[in-house]
Amino acid sequence: MIDLDVIGRNTLAVEPYQWAFINQLFSRRDAAALVASYPRDHFKTIRGHDGEKGYEYEARSLIHMGADTPSFAEDLSSAWRQLAAGLLSKQYRDAMTQLTGLALAAAPMEVNLFHYGPGAWLGPHLDLKEKITTHVLYFNRTWNPKSGGCLRILRSREMTDMVTEIVPIVGNSAVVVRSDKSWHAVSRVQEGCRKSRRSVNVIFHLPGSISTMWPPGETTPLHRYDAAEESENTWGQRLHHALSFRKRE
Repeated sequence: MIDLDVIGRNTLAVEPYQWAFINQLFSRRDAAALVASYPRDHFKTIRGHDGEKGYEYEARSLIHMGADTPSFAEDLSSAWRQLAAGLLSKQYRDAMTQLTGLALAAAPMEVNLFHYGPGAWLGPHLDLKEKITTHVLYFNRTWNPKSGGCLRILRSREMTDMVTEIVPIVGNSAVVVRSDKSWHAVSRVQEGCRKSRRSVNVIFHLPGSISTMWPPGETTPLHRYDAAEESENTWGQRLHHALSFRKRE
């Protein structure tokens, strides 16, 4: 489902650190199916401040750390099971290795989904040292950058010291290689925004790492996230059905 060629033939920027913007990851048909069935179940609310960054958002596991099958697979659509299978494939890992030049063959991988509703944000931060690299994929059909919710590539810990913003539209993605300079953030979603900012983080960790998102013994109750906008799902369902009908013709 993922266009691995577009990952492998891309190159990393080197300023202000190693990162890449990669778009057109999916075909039109696959993008429609993923938007239409973006998960809303098995989420938990995460908010707080860890001494470096403030944050608030909703999170769901797609692939637990080091797992070889999707989380709650029975509740995923066919499109999302296919995407999970693609992320678990050797070919995806090879494409990320080719892009980053990093040794990822033995790196435990973790994949999480996120909803950012009105007021949600992630302050400027460096990723934890056990994270090698992160690939962030987006799943909104449209998005107004004035609504916030954009990934900011930063030169420093200041939110306004920005190199660029990446809009969370389906097919767009960003790769961040962890370093002592890899500052980034997600701008606060405006209170009046009626859309949920939807993303997936694919994280490659150093061997022996333990998930901080889903630590051992996690007992947080999970819930359904119902604030995601219907317009995104309606568009995706209509386009997916239209493309399927044309195929039958």
